[in-house]
Amino acid sequence: MSGVQYLLYEEPTGYALFEVVLHPETIGARLKEVQESANDLAKFGKLIKLVSFAPFKGAAHALENANDIADGIVNEHLKSFLKLNLPKASKKSKTILGVSDLKLASGIKESVKRVECDTSEVTQDILRGIRLHGPKLLKQLQEGDIERAQLGLGHAYSRSKVKFSVQKNDNHIIQAIALLDQLDKDVNTFSMRVREWYSWHFPELFKIVSDNYTYSKLVLFIKNKISLNDSSLHDLASFVNDDAEIAQSIIDAARVSMGQDISEEDMNNVVTFAQKAVNLADYRKKLHGYLIEKMETVAPNLSELIGEVVGARLISHAGSLTNLSKYPASTVQILGAEKALFRALKTKGNTPKYGLIYHSSFIGKAAQKNKGRISRFLANKCSIASRIDSYSDTPSNKFGEVLRKQVEERLTFYETGAPPTKNSDAMKSAIESLGDLMEE
Repeated sequence: MSGVQYLLYEEPTGYALFEVVLHPETIGARLKEVQESANDLAKFGKLIKLVSFAPFKGAAHALENANDIADGIVNEHLKSFLKLNLPKASKKSKTILGVSDLKLASGIKESVKRVECDTSEVTQDILRGIRLHGPKLLKQLQEGDIERAQLGLGHAYSRSKVKFSVQKNDNHIIQAIALLDQLDKDVNTFSMRVREWYSWHFPELFKIVSDNYTYSKLVLFIKNKISLNDSSLHDLASFVNDDAEIAQSIIDAARVSMGQDISEEDMNNVVTFAQKAVNLADYRKKLHGYLIEKMETVAPNLSELIGEVVGARLISHAGSLTNLSKYPASTVQILGAEKALFRALKTKGNTPKYGLIYHSSFIGKAAQKNKGRISRFLANKCSIASRIDSYSDTPSNKFGEVLRKQVEERLTFYETGAPPTKNSDAMKSAIESLGDLMEE
């Protein structure tokens, strides 16, 4: 192979074919000179000559070709352009075409006969020079045409790659579960700070009310403990599930409280912070409702099987629902316990039996000796559910209901020995119920 003879340059406005005027061997011997001349149009113009330029028919045609190039596909437009402008090579010799992309080079080699593709460093340097001086080398184009075409094609290409689908839009689930986990920590931290701060004024309330959210709501209502009296009983009871005994104990504790008095300014700061803690807890509840709604839309079967929160954590850890659906059941089983797995492999100890699916209620229900077995079975069903959710066109939780029943039957089988439903029969019943639903 003596060296590159022609160069294919993909422009946002079309395809351009250049002929290498300078002998290829000379170029290969003077690689540094080629790199230096690429910055100087006068020198670079002596290396190459424009053979042909085929503009795209429009924005849609340009986008179609851009997608094909990205995938290494040689479509009919590019194939006919090369066949028309490249010289017909004989059986003894082949035409050497310089191409920037390795995937596209493989596609051209397969599609166009007797054409060898070159992606060497020399070729890349010459194409870099063409890219730099493109507007002046392609005289058919006016000033600014390439920049406008680049901007339009860039936006169109991005939109085609980032496709929005309500059923498959799992990015919001990943963000929501990450925020939910962060809010759990923040709400707990804020609530404990409210307890510690307000306990200087009313320490007895700490032991009477254990729930953090209820405690913060009571701080907002009581404020100064001196304000509590028998007339406050009904209002206090509304904060503690209408339990009159707890409400009365709060009033009695306020009368004999050993806490210190607090100034109005200090109390205002305590109340303001308690309000922040309550608002954060309220938002956490709304976010949890939003997560449930999104999981029912994106992954209804996985949600029905293992729960919305655990299912969302699996999707988040895998990166997407599609990634999760590609994992084998053995990977789903230990997803989230990678550190323990590699530590066990390194120390030759026992590998973990479960990762994120440990938080499922099924693992908690199983006896200690059966936890590993049920986690393996549950991971298998999660893998099936995620694949159904990822690749089904119409979201439905019918398969999730059947898979959940199978797991429950497997738990019963471990305890009593009652034979569970066969997987083929379970899937058949789910398909039949789905068919009935479609008819309705």
